[in-house]
Amino acid sequence: MAIDRDLIAKEAAIGMYDKQPVAEEKRGFSMLTAFPLLAIPFLVYNILAVFTLFGGADNAAYSAVSQILFSLPMPSNGTHWEVSVGDVILLGSLICLFFELLKSTKSDKVAIVNHSLSMVVFIVCLVEFLLFRPFATSTFFLLTFMTLMDVLAGFIVTAVSARKDIDFGH
Repeated sequence: MAIDRDLIAKEAAIGMYDKQPVAEEKRGFSMLTAFPLLAIPFLVYNILAVFTLFGGADNAAYSAVSQILFSLPMPSNGTHWEVSVGDVILLGSLICLFFELLKSTKSDKVAIVNHSLSMVVFIVCLVEFLLFRPFATSTFFLLTFMTLMDVLAGFIVTAVSARKDIDFGH
């Protein structure tokens, strides 16, 4: 097999062999990037449920989540869009889910820890939804479903990218 010295010289001229290894501190484990973002709306809902639990009413969490924050007039005649606390929590959850899906495209140690922590958040959400009355709302069900989608997407994307890494390794 002959070595094409002209090709090597051209590649060296455009900088293909000048890549420096990533510094150790940049490759290190970062707890901030491993933190599952869907834990934020989960914690917000938990704080809301705990504070309303002390109110004493059976449906205090449902009342707190369905409380209207503001109303916006719509272009159609006499229609108002009413935004509740639960709607704001779900909007924040969707934004967090978007960034979690972006984070799931990486397949390094931090991503594996993130997927594991996301699994823990999903399990806690599921247990709370099934066992505790303040969490038996549609808002919390949708939040629990989003954590499930985060877990599934994270593991599926990691498995697919790992398989591609193995295929290109041959």
